[in-house]
Amino acid sequence: MISIADSREAAAGRGLELARVLLVESDVASRLTLQTLLRACGYTVDVAASAAEAVGKLDESAYELVLADSHMESPETGRRMLAYARRKDYKPATAMIRKHRDGNAREDRKKSSRRMLVEAEDVTTFLSQVAELISLRATRRSERTLRMSAANN
Repeated sequence: MISIADSREAAAGRGLELARVLLVESDVASRLTLQTLLRACGYTVDVAASAAEAVGKLDESAYELVLADSHMESPETGRRMLAYARRKDYKPATAMIRKHRDGNAREDRKKSSRRMLVEAEDVTTFLSQVAELISLRATRRSERTLRMSAANN
């Protein structure tokens, strides 16, 4: 059986670039848990503890996915930080992380229907949602490149 470390070394040896994720999480325990989980699955993960720190990282590096805590300094702060990320030239996928279900989950989904909320309670679902967001971003980038190429010919 191949370990995670072995598979990472093999991927690095082939020059395979894995998706880069920016995790913005104010709670230290949650940040370390999610960072460890994402790294164990082969993602390159940078972390930020605040929106201000995240903005600095977004300006320094390109990310395929930006995940933000839904309970940052304020909900509006998280939304503004994700909006900033979406305006970057490299157009990362973005999502809010909801760690605990508070109240009526159906009502929460209705209120946030335009924004993707990643549920961090179930590891399998969380990792599936992360992979889906990165895949969707890659598909959109490919389609955009093809449209631009067709327009230039």
